[in-house]
Amino acid sequence: MKTVLIALAVLTVMGAAFGAILAFAAKVFAVVKDPKEEAVLGCLPGANCGGCGFPGCAGYAAAVASGKAPVNNCAAGGEAVAAQIAEIMGVSAGDSVKKLAVVHCTGCGIDHSKYNYVGVHDCLAASRVAGGGALACDYGCLGLGTCEKVCPFDAIHVINGVAVVDEDKCKACGKCVDACPRHIIALEPYKTKKHVAIPCSSHAKGPVVTKVCDNGCIGCGICVKACPKEAITLDNFLAKIDYDKCIGCTLCAQKCPRGLITVDGVVPEKKPAAPAAAKPVAPAAQKAEEEPKAEEAKGE
Repeated sequence: MKTVLIALAVLTVMGAAFGAILAFAAKVFAVVKDPKEEAVLGCLPGANCGGCGFPGCAGYAAAVASGKAPVNNCAAGGEAVAAQIAEIMGVSAGDSVKKLAVVHCTGCGIDHSKYNYVGVHDCLAASRVAGGGALACDYGCLGLGTCEKVCPFDAIHVINGVAVVDEDKCKACGKCVDACPRHIIALEPYKTKKHVAIPCSSHAKGPVVTKVCDNGCIGCGICVKACPKEAITLDNFLAKIDYDKCIGCTLCAQKCPRGLITVDGVVPEKKPAAPAAAKPVAPAAQKAEEEPKAEEAKGE
């Protein structure tokens, strides 16, 4: 009995000693959190998507509190969250430009294949086999859903063999951009009332494109000539839009002979051409036409 009591006493003393040491260490080595950091973290949606460029919401909150990140960098929260964070930090939220993920492929090459792919249902896996995948177009969407799997907002799905973005759900986090092995997804700014896009990534020459895709860009340059703001250029046989210059006039979409360029995600109907104006008849020619008629009238 005496031995048991001694053991209990020793354990009690040891417990008290270790508790005191831990309490002392907690005070000495305590990390004091910035109250602004905790307030910012409380505003964030908790998606931990990484779209801000930091490791999760906690990483972004710490960066904002320390002045290393802007207050309007939360892709999932948008303008509402930016306004709340700006109020906490005592700064202006500034102007934020809406961005959305755009898949630069229409899927009009899915009927052109080099072989039948039988393997892991994943774009990254397919891109590592011979030829970089079964698709005949070396730049098109493989349609096996790697982007779909990584999207934390359920905003991108493979439909009819091509990845399609749900604009209402997309938060521009960029995870699909990083995951695509063919690098055909990009974040584009939606600055104008009508958003114009060229959903193609092919840098192949025109004759090659027409063999592997029904509406891919052939680098004809008609859209370049049609743009009144010089916002479209050809880069290695592929038309590209400079969104700092684009005004959303949609003239390029009307002129594209391949029906490729989209306006708010849809290829617009072609407007009927204006009727050609009648050419004015020269006075000399008109007089020459009237003289024979006058002579015929006299003969009668």
